[in-house]
Amino acid sequence: MTAAESAAAAAEPSPVEGKYVYCIIRNDRSKEFGEIGIGSGSRVYTVSFKDLAAVVSDTPIVIYDPTRENVLAHEFVNETVMREFTLIPMSFGTVFRSENDVLALLRSTYQAFTDVLEKMQDKIEFGLKILWDRDKVVAAIERENDEIRRLKDEITRNAASSTYFARMQLGRLVEAAMEEASNRYVADIHEQLKDVSVASRSNKVIGDRMILNAAFLVDRRDEKSFDERVKAISLQYEDLLTFKYTGPWPPYNFVNIKLKLEKAI
Repeated sequence: MTAAESAAAAAEPSPVEGKYVYCIIRNDRSKEFGEIGIGSGSRVYTVSFKDLAAVVSDTPIVIYDPTRENVLAHEFVNETVMREFTLIPMSFGTVFRSENDVLALLRSTYQAFTDVLEKMQDKIEFGLKILWDRDKVVAAIERENDEIRRLKDEITRNAASSTYFARMQLGRLVEAAMEEASNRYVADIHEQLKDVSVASRSNKVIGDRMILNAAFLVDRRDEKSFDERVKAISLQYEDLLTFKYTGPWPPYNFVNIKLKLEKAI
């Protein structure tokens, strides 16, 4: 690099540093969580107001792309904090211009954050997605439903002469029975998990095979009981259903604070 290039580089302004906010906790002392933050392991620490603290790291004021690396870094910080604290998770990519802006957030929403932290005290979230094997479920329905079984046998015996309307009727009966079976399975699973969870929230199912996409709020004291119950239910339905069980997570699906924030960018 020439002397002129060095001088030009030195004259360039350094990126303005803001604060990336991961979550809010109850803590009235400074706390360090290590160099685990988004953007190549930045230092993660707290900014406190009274007995509330925002868990932050220093960051250029940029829009973070939700790449796998960035999202995992954001989640890892919250999972680390969650080992010691009840937390209110902030959305991915929440950036403030300065520490003063973070303090202003804590000050203006102090009561709302305090109320939510009290409700979420020692609560964690588990995710449960359930998929079914459609062919196996149809076979089970045909064994259990006399009307469907008789109509199918009749169509099979009279394959050459069976009408379009008979096949349509069979299709409608099977689809209705499938919907009823799906509702029955989901209701039974919710009922069996009711006494080991505080609350549940159903999210939109994805694809044709998924019949349940739910989040469960669980008291930390009931974590083992909830885990054992999910395993028992999965064994009960192992011939028909596939369980995808994740967690523990911060209570992402159970915290709903709407903040009127001025965008940092």
